[in-house]
Amino acid sequence: MEFFERFAVPHPSPAIYASMVAIVLVSIAIVVGITYFKKWGYLWREWLTTVDHKKIGIMYLISALLMLFRGGADAIMMRAQLAKPENTLLDAQHYNEIFTTHGVVMIIFMAMPFIFAFMNIVVPLQIGARDVAFPRLNAISFWLFFAGAMLFNISFVVGGSPDAGWTSYFPLAGTDFSQSVGTNYYMIAIQISGIGSLMTGINMITTILNMRAPGMTLMKMPMFTCSSFISCIIILFAFPVLTIALIMCTTDRLFATNFFTSTDGGMDMLWANLFWIWGHPEVYILILPAFGIYSEVISTFSQRNLYGYKSMVGSMVIISLLSFFVWTHHFFTMGQGALTNSIFSITTMAIAVPTGVKIFNWLLTMYKGKIRFTVPMLYAVGFIPLFTVGGVTGVMLAMSAADYQYHNTMFLVAHFHNTIIPGVVFAMLAGLTYYWPKMFGFMLNERIGKWGFWFLTIGFCLAFFPMYITGLDGQARRMYTYSESTGFGPLNMLSFIGAGLMAIAFIIIVYNVLYSIKNSPRNVGDEPWNARSLEWATHNPVPEYNFARTPHVASSEAFWDAKKKGHELFKGEIEKIHMPNNSGVPFIMGIIFFICGFSFVFALWIPVVVSLIGIFACMTLRSFEKDDGRYISADEVKATEAKFGGAKS
Repeated sequence: MEFFERFAVPHPSPAIYASMVAIVLVSIAIVVGITYFKKWGYLWREWLTTVDHKKIGIMYLISALLMLFRGGADAIMMRAQLAKPENTLLDAQHYNEIFTTHGVVMIIFMAMPFIFAFMNIVVPLQIGARDVAFPRLNAISFWLFFAGAMLFNISFVVGGSPDAGWTSYFPLAGTDFSQSVGTNYYMIAIQISGIGSLMTGINMITTILNMRAPGMTLMKMPMFTCSSFISCIIILFAFPVLTIALIMCTTDRLFATNFFTSTDGGMDMLWANLFWIWGHPEVYILILPAFGIYSEVISTFSQRNLYGYKSMVGSMVIISLLSFFVWTHHFFTMGQGALTNSIFSITTMAIAVPTGVKIFNWLLTMYKGKIRFTVPMLYAVGFIPLFTVGGVTGVMLAMSAADYQYHNTMFLVAHFHNTIIPGVVFAMLAGLTYYWPKMFGFMLNERIGKWGFWFLTIGFCLAFFPMYITGLDGQARRMYTYSESTGFGPLNMLSFIGAGLMAIAFIIIVYNVLYSIKNSPRNVGDEPWNARSLEWATHNPVPEYNFARTPHVASSEAFWDAKKKGHELFKGEIEKIHMPNNSGVPFIMGIIFFICGFSFVFALWIPVVVSLIGIFACMTLRSFEKDDGRYISADEVKATEAKFGGAKS
């Protein structure tokens, strides 16, 4: 009985029981379906053991979309709870859990894998590489992310979800106030996923520095690759801080150390500092690759080269530097003193300048351009005014004196979503539509895609703009209810309606995928958008080896120059191509990390020790393994090129 009580969910509800049943039924259905269609071998050979950067990118993409709907469901429940005064749809405990998991899922397990998906799919193609520098490490990175995501997502049915907010501030996250294992899930799951993120950052930096095509200098890289490179440098410096902070928190909770406790020499504000030293650069880890996607999309559909390439690169470098000097603006009201607040207020305002430079770069790119309002371009054009509103409200929040009015109100919630949703989610949906033929060989339906865009944009405005008003009127964030006398009810109902429209938008996007799989033509060609950069110089979908011959680059828009100026991209004859072998070890390590993490959550030390031995055994096996890869013969390459309709690359 004691064993079962240990794993029980605190405050169970019908929704929890329904979720448990749904998880079991869906799991059974998946196993039965794979068995019935005899796909276990295919699944193992082509996906679970793959080291192909494109397939790993697609798996990141699928995971991100699943997490988008998980986090979206949390958001709908929160907006439904606040839609009317003194609502009883959720009690305080469940609201805290949903509020916490929504933030973590959307930032760590949705936005990050979305970014990594496009890094994996696009960066090697844009620099003319066969794969990433460390293919097997890339696979391990994905499976560690996936293990962390799954560990976090089982918390609400096994043991209870974290409830201390997505920032998990102390002392609320300590054992005195968070007695369930929910915060343990938070610490361990993000730790496992974060290790994978750090590996990806190292891998991408190495790939970009060492595997660029001949002639591609750092200042001739396409803008998405350039933005990804800078983002990964931020990862390299920011994620170790989070790793150490999570280790310290875990020892506080499991081994009674006192790093962040309010007594015995601990310092709860130390957690806030360490968290935001990672947390604010994390915003730019997400936003810079999104800026890269917008640059590719706006340039392509304006049919003009990107205006001010050097200023774009320079502004991103400045943003990356300043991102490490603004973290204290997250707690202006927590007692640092006027001098500290003033310094961080200035640095926070300063970071708006290079961001504003990019807005003008995009506008001037579109100026006198022959704009085609495709679905990706609609997201890019919609992003500019919405993100600008978010940026302006950010400058308002940067004024430390005024922040005493704004802080901890719905105004801040509106600002944050006003930057992240147009800045990241719109970019990811633009990139999803733009690169869909590159991944799958056919296009998403434009008409249905435009319906999705308009529902999402209108729903977004209705959902978050009212929060600016209620926030200025004093509605506190993180509160699960409010009284009717406050007068917040009508605007909160409007926000709920907006959230409903956003949910419909995502349903439309899913329908678009299903519709296009069934009805879209498969003969869209290799460059359906008349694009400009190197990833479009190969076939759709991309062959395993990416390019039959290594491209030779003369500018950041090498493919456009090859089409319009006659530059010769591909020289020489087709030769045999070296490729890495698949491996099941990354997948197995992901499973072992999941078991280790789960055991840590519940302080089951024997399984922890056994799983740690398993992890080191996998690492040792790799150290002694002799794997020189394999070759695709020139004849096989020629046959593949012929199947695609001729040797393009």
